Amino acid sequence: MFDTPEALLDKIRLGEDSLLECKEMEFAGAKVKAPARGDLADELAAAANAHGCVVVLGVHDKTRAILGIPLEQLDAAESFVRELCHDSIRPPLLARIERLELTPADGIRRAVLRVDVDRSLFVHESPGGYLHRVGSSKRKMSPEHLARLMQHRSQARLIHFDEQVVPGTTWSDLDPDLVARFRSDLTTDDAPTFARKLAMVGEDSNGVLRATVAGLLLGARQPERWLPHAYIQAVAYRGTAIDAGRDYQLDAKDLTGPLDHQVAEACRFVARNMRVGASKLVGRVDQPQFDMTAVFEALVNAVAHRDYSIHGAKIRLRLFDDRLELYSPGALANTMTVESILVRQVTRNEAITSLLAKLEIPTGLPGLSGARARMMDRRGEGAPLIMRRSEALSGKRPIYSTLDGSELLLTIFAAGRGLD
Repeated sequence: MFDTPEALLDKIRLGEDSLLECKEMEFAGAKVKAPARGDLADELAAAANAHGCVVVLGVHDKTRAILGIPLEQLDAAESFVRELCHDSIRPPLLARIERLELTPADGIRRAVLRVDVDRSLFVHESPGGYLHRVGSSKRKMSPEHLARLMQHRSQARLIHFDEQVVPGTTWSDLDPDLVARFRSDLTTDDAPTFARKLAMVGEDSNGVLRATVAGLLLGARQPERWLPHAYIQAVAYRGTAIDAGRDYQLDAKDLTGPLDHQVAEACRFVARNMRVGASKLVGRVDQPQFDMTAVFEALVNAVAHRDYSIHGAKIRLRLFDDRLELYSPGALANTMTVESILVRQVTRNEAITSLLAKLEIPTGLPGLSGARARMMDRRGEGAPLIMRRSEALSGKRPIYSTLDGSELLLTIFAAGRGLD
């Protein structure tokens, strides 16, 4: 939309409409004086709740004059926009902020901020409430309109959310090498057609080919650019409880990247931080705290079946002296319960599980034994394997539980320390 400075200038000359919003920026020292924080947050949220738009800061909305932003104030201006997107809008808004120069009729180049807001997968609330953009103005949504919008976008999130296209992405945001690893020798389709068949890309309402949630999670080097909550937060603690005393954390790392990379790094994190004892009954036999094949299965299940539509929620891996805790966002799919996990198979993310079933297990993962060749087998054998192998090692059966109906917790108990 308005892809060149010339196209943007032409649009500004015509004035505001559904696709363009202009705002003058004023400063008091290093602080932004105008526009008001709440007013700009309302504009951005209203655009995201409608069909998106381009907001240009540094342009008078009435006269359409390119007033510009002083170069020394650009950092403050960008921080202002970024912070209100995160702090004044719920859920936080992901917008693209670009610094560029425009040259109006007087020939003097002036810096402005361009903020691209796409139609969101979510319904956003701002200081003015739930607003949407109608023409060049924002309006509060009627209860009926808000209900319909929430219903429509919640359905989009809950029904094949992983196949939904992600606003602001393009086909080129997928890494060709990551996509190619799903291709077999018998595949003759061109790359976009092949990716579409795998639900890694799809067309938006305007017919533009964009990456899907599944496509980014397994075909982009940095999916967190668009899905900032789609990662594993791993922490190893000293002792058996979280104690904010000195040195209470042994290790901590946010594990990002494609899902198979996250699983591999999480396995290495566990192997690096768990104790390994030894038995001297017959020679020396290492006794790890956790069965790494069971840990691998638990992590694959977590990235495959978590609810990616819950904004701000990440998978949390917690390692203690006596147990491993794995928190996965989302209630259990459909009518599944913690009691039926071992005997039922329900897939929340069909595209993601299908892609994982095509991927080979990364080489060099520590402690895997008897593992299959692919990341997933799709036969529903993961949970029984986790239970069987973990109980055989520690003598304690792992426990599945739900927290507030919105998070699944798997607790795997550690084996006792062997003789050193």
